[in-house]
Amino acid sequence: MPELPDLTVYVEALDARILAEPLQRILIRSPFLLRTVAPPIQAAEGRRVTAVRRIAKRIAIGLEGDLWLLFHLMIAGRLHWAARGARVSGRALARLEFARGTLTLTEAGSERRAALHLIAGAQALAAQDPGGIEVLDASLEEFSARLRSENHTLKRALTDPKLFSGIGNAYSDEILHGARLSPVELTRRLDDAQVARLYAAARAQLDAWTQRLRERAGCAFPEKVTAFRDGMAVHGRFRLPCPVCGTRVQRIRYAANETDYCPRCQTGGRLLADRALSRLLKADWPKTIDALERGT
Repeated sequence: MPELPDLTVYVEALDARILAEPLQRILIRSPFLLRTVAPPIQAAEGRRVTAVRRIAKRIAIGLEGDLWLLFHLMIAGRLHWAARGARVSGRALARLEFARGTLTLTEAGSERRAALHLIAGAQALAAQDPGGIEVLDASLEEFSARLRSENHTLKRALTDPKLFSGIGNAYSDEILHGARLSPVELTRRLDDAQVARLYAAARAQLDAWTQRLRERAGCAFPEKVTAFRDGMAVHGRFRLPCPVCGTRVQRIRYAANETDYCPRCQTGGRLLADRALSRLLKADWPKTIDALERGT
């Protein structure tokens, strides 16, 4: 799922291309994409774009008359831009046509989870915000208060949109590695020094990756938006060496998600129980990275 760095670069690219431009036509090719019926989607046509912004993990395009097109890309949704006269993907679930080009939305796979809402009014738009704070705008005190407001694992807390805005599975792994903290540590067990370390790591990772993605995109529209990036320390790097200590990165799998971590940098050498493997191996499941590397 695109997260804060990816969505920020999307928003900046859209702002440069469609701000103040009239939306000439919108075509919805998937009956599963549009999640609202009032106002009708054709009400967006002919209106100029007044704003482009990120709301949590959503992209909002403001139109004259206080209408908002709200995109939630979910896991596999992606945006694409074709300059005027260029070929437009036939797989597009939605097409937004402007004088300068066409914005399309595609979604990989057979599941249709991406969503588009047409919303009238700032109050209705605000209701779509889950309420998480923006880490890059928050003080340490605000971050600490929000982190400790509920007692969850750090992984769950960082990815909870009601607590923190725009952080998902990928960047939470990178943040926790940067902070040298276990993903299963409980939020209310952290001391002040650990909270400060997590706060600094969150800001550093989100800022650094936003800058990297800006540089990679350059003046082009961002393509190849993915949760797995070259240069990541642990996310998507199961069994590859940690760039800090060289230990093989480990993972925990649950449902359709996984958490990647370095056992030496983050858990004091302890292996976290993978539900499927530890249940299968039982007493043979190694408890430490040393035992795993010795094969005992």
